[in-house]
Amino acid sequence: MANIKSQKKRNRTNEERRQHNMAVKSRLRTYLKTAATAIDEKDAETVKKVLPEVLSEIDRAASKGVIHPNTAARKKSSLQRRASSL
Repeated sequence: MANIKSQKKRNRTNEERRQHNMAVKSRLRTYLKTAATAIDEKDAETVKKVLPEVLSEIDRAASKGVIHPNTAARKKSSLQRRASSL
């Protein structure tokens, strides 16, 4: 445990950011799973509705630094490629 006041605050903010990042990643995985399920079921109507939301969520996570920009680009590209096959 830290003795210095500023380090105690830093530990607190690090924990808050960690919790927030975990929530963002969890939400992102849920969106990705929903989109993947719709694509696998070849449900074009659902894919049209869900895909923009998923892409937006991926961009948001990348802009906040939760995931690396290249990871975001890779996930978006993969999803769009799979969706275009419908």
